[in-house]
Amino acid sequence: MLPSLPTLTVLVPFLSLAGLFYSASVDEAFPQGCTSTNSLCFYSLLLPVTIPVYVFFHLWTWMGIKLFRHN
Repeated sequence: MLPSLPTLTVLVPFLSLAGLFYSASVDEAFPQGCTSTNSLCFYSLLLPVTIPVYVFFHLWTWMGIKLFRHN
């Protein structure tokens, strides 16, 4: 069973923040090490940015379909 959307909305930023703090404490070259796609830091920074962008474009597409049907 999957968690509900409000639970995921709260859980995903906390998990990515925990990953960011973990990579900041473990990685010696923290700011420069975030550019490599095989580091945990890259994905802990990418995830909080990707989710709102996905939601925005999903809603934009849905609104376009609604406007196309009603006109």
